[in-house]
Amino acid sequence: MTMQNTPLLMSRILGRGARLDPLVEVVTLQAKGSHRQTLEQTWQRANQLAHALADHGIRIGDRVASFMWTNFRHLELYQGVPSMGAVLHTLNIRLSPNDLEYIINHAGDRVLFIDEDLLPLLEPLKDKIDCVELIVVCRHGEGGESSFDNQIDYEDFIAGKPVEYDWPEIDETAPMGLCYTSGTTGKPKGVMYTNRSTYLHTLTESLTDSIGLSSLDSLLGIVPMFHAMGWGLPFAASMLGTKQVMPHRFMVPDAFLKLMVEEEVTISAGVPTIWQGVRAALTAAPDKYDLSKLTRLTCGGSAPPVEMMRWYWDNYQIEMIQGWGMTETNPLGTLSRKVSKRSQVGLSEDEQFKNIAKAGLAMPGLEIEIFDEEWNPLPHDGKAVGELCIRGPWIASEYYNDPQPDKFHDGWLVTGDVAMIDPAEYVIISDRSKDMIKSGGEWISSVDLENHIVGMPDIAQAAVVAQPHPKWDERPVALVIMGEGNELDKDAVMNHCSEKFARWQLPDDIIMVEAIPLTSTGKIDKKAIRADLDAKGYKLPDLA
Repeated sequence: MTMQNTPLLMSRILGRGARLDPLVEVVTLQAKGSHRQTLEQTWQRANQLAHALADHGIRIGDRVASFMWTNFRHLELYQGVPSMGAVLHTLNIRLSPNDLEYIINHAGDRVLFIDEDLLPLLEPLKDKIDCVELIVVCRHGEGGESSFDNQIDYEDFIAGKPVEYDWPEIDETAPMGLCYTSGTTGKPKGVMYTNRSTYLHTLTESLTDSIGLSSLDSLLGIVPMFHAMGWGLPFAASMLGTKQVMPHRFMVPDAFLKLMVEEEVTISAGVPTIWQGVRAALTAAPDKYDLSKLTRLTCGGSAPPVEMMRWYWDNYQIEMIQGWGMTETNPLGTLSRKVSKRSQVGLSEDEQFKNIAKAGLAMPGLEIEIFDEEWNPLPHDGKAVGELCIRGPWIASEYYNDPQPDKFHDGWLVTGDVAMIDPAEYVIISDRSKDMIKSGGEWISSVDLENHIVGMPDIAQAAVVAQPHPKWDERPVALVIMGEGNELDKDAVMNHCSEKFARWQLPDDIIMVEAIPLTSTGKIDKKAIRADLDAKGYKLPDLA
């Protein structure tokens, strides 16, 4: 007997929730109240959207970009674009115009969807993104104008289109999503997700031993939908029939808590800085919010403090689930829960929190290993430290139109993280790639900052390193050697950096030094710089 060889296509699962439980709501916070529509309406509008794009000339494999907050129309794109065989390219709204211009042109985006309040961020790109034939503006009743000629209102774009689309039969390895990640050097790199990879990722994310997302849940996705496809949660929720609650542009703790209470949220997802902010709001008004329905918070992007995870459990019986992953891993790689194995059922609470402090266990279907400099696998003894590598059916094997052989080795993705693996198979991240700074869950390239600063005629050499920050996890600090006879003008350096980098990417401090330590190969020794700053008791300036 042989089994059916049915291709793993997103179109087969994205409408499942709408068919099984059509009246479940998708709720989006707006300036005046909340916008509500059912899963059935969302799926029908996704079908209409596919017809509108096809009528415009979008074909299988074409890239369709979104420059949007987390809201109901973005979800319609998530459902309709991959199902029709096109590729949804989620643009990070926090990037500088420089990076956006490169990414849009490199991807060859033909249609771009944008929320009206974000239109001013696109203005600097006028006449620089010729590949974009049409801009579809998503109105939320708040105004916002654009000087682009080729634009249409979203509702006008899909109006009158059929609510059923005959989804094409395509190869399961056909692309469906595109996200760009900042590299340690050079331009951002594109990670192209396939139908097969995202299908398998969606199933795994819904496992009980994963985050256990269920049709019974009410999900508040705070992680932006432009971050590694919203950690895959919109896909899983659409498949299961989960209630989806979306904050739109209202990214503040009071808005999150209001939604949690009013929409009976059971699970939410965000980076550690989000949960620190929510904790502060709860501490300030402990009796204001009824969080009795909320059972778990998924935390990724960087390691959350164990003390904070324990606070949520002790005060609200809310479990924080720590996850590790990358854009290149679709993004779920490992997860850590208080109790992850049957053998841990009898653990004390202290022992449970020792587990949750680790990056976690590899998801089913993935292999994780640590290697030394000669690519020999290292023992899983919790002591050996090596280069963390990962492989599996939803792990990138190359970058989109951009060979980067040093990022892939013999079938493994080289993550750039340095880690240990303990005898219980928990991954423990011990350090990050030396050239990257992770601030509030966002990557900042220290090398790109250095190269730009050195472009100033008064500066002879520059090094940018991460420094710990209580809220943002890490912030960049620049060390500069001035050219002979020149004095440091911090404002001039900041203004120079502002020409290329977004505000959140700028260094928090600029320090003039006589020398910058180098390694034996002539590279900047950032480990030595960080150690020196630590030995001197350096503290970041308070920029509040």
